[in-house]
Amino acid sequence: MIVAGVMSGTSADGIDVALVRVKGPAARKTATGKTSTARTVKQHGTSFEPPRFQLLGHRHFPYSPQIQEGVLRAMNARKISVAELAQLNFLLGEVYADAIEKSLRLLKIKKPDLIGCHGQTIYHQSEPALFLGKKVRCTWQTGEGAVIAARLNVPVVSDFRPADIAAGGKGAPLVPFLDYVVFRDPRAGRVVQNIGGIANLTAIPAAATPENVAAFDTGPGNMVIDQLMQLLFDKPFDRSGETAQQGNILQALLERMLADPFFRQRPPKTAGREQFGREFVKRLLRESRGASKADVVATATALTAHSIARALKELVLPHGSFRDYVVSGGGTRNRTLMRMLTTQTSQLGLELCQSDKFGVPSQAKEAIAFALLAFQTWNRQPSNIPSATGAGHPAVLGKISYA
Repeated sequence: MIVAGVMSGTSADGIDVALVRVKGPAARKTATGKTSTARTVKQHGTSFEPPRFQLLGHRHFPYSPQIQEGVLRAMNARKISVAELAQLNFLLGEVYADAIEKSLRLLKIKKPDLIGCHGQTIYHQSEPALFLGKKVRCTWQTGEGAVIAARLNVPVVSDFRPADIAAGGKGAPLVPFLDYVVFRDPRAGRVVQNIGGIANLTAIPAAATPENVAAFDTGPGNMVIDQLMQLLFDKPFDRSGETAQQGNILQALLERMLADPFFRQRPPKTAGREQFGREFVKRLLRESRGASKADVVATATALTAHSIARALKELVLPHGSFRDYVVSGGGTRNRTLMRMLTTQTSQLGLELCQSDKFGVPSQAKEAIAFALLAFQTWNRQPSNIPSATGAGHPAVLGKISYA
């Protein structure tokens, strides 16, 4: 079947659409628990045959300035009206539908059989917190799936994270399902790093099964850099890392930022604007008072590179042998960040390359992931990886809006 995967990340820069041909079956029970094909691996008493896919094409559509401002205003907001949240939910459904329609037209594909839409995260609380006398975890991805289904007359799977949280997990990361399908290798251990607004990695040992895959958020990706560029230069991001390249790293400030409690947490762990949003950036600016603007951006860029390297050194490499370090996401277009990362990872004995080498374009990776997750849901198969999210059991993710 042809599945459209739709992703809009924590950077709130726009929408990625990937059109993917997916083949199954995704999984099947066996009476003996033995594998039936060379591609099949055992997972929680289930014979799991990873889906196969072919990328047909992908497109990126920036948010309009108005919509981006509205999304950023809603994210982790201290005060916002219920009316605005409801309006944003339905508006984003229309915007996602527009993006899918444009992608179909540009790629000359008539119609998908299914759509998987992540939605726009406006709040993610992965740790239990007391609310009205009871501890709860919660998450909110907005963008109404029913609107997309009605517009395109195609069923939509959306709202993927709550099922994992209900199973005792953190609701993230979910992309490790794709990482496992694409990057597992019988001989080589691989670390797969995505750098979007938040940076997250998946560690896949050689000959891995889903149970021994580890994944977690390492900290900020582009998020802190982008916010600083908006505040200091009135630009949406640091194009090619040119501003950071002109600055010097404020080493003392970098060490203070790396002392943030998040970096000391053990996985599973997730991060978002709740950890590295407005308050974090205000603190960084306050503590860098008197420094040049370029130095501040250079230090934020180093924070991303160093926090990733620290996670690799302390949380991944002690637990296995890894050779390849595969990077994707918008951060790959920041040349200064990539130079910093290449230096850091080579010192750890890892060979850096981009996901494009494996047939997964960096910009399209997360959209492809949600196409596969939607395929799993449509076939009533789980797609969270409990060793990554901390869930108590595999879960079928998402909610279906029928056309």
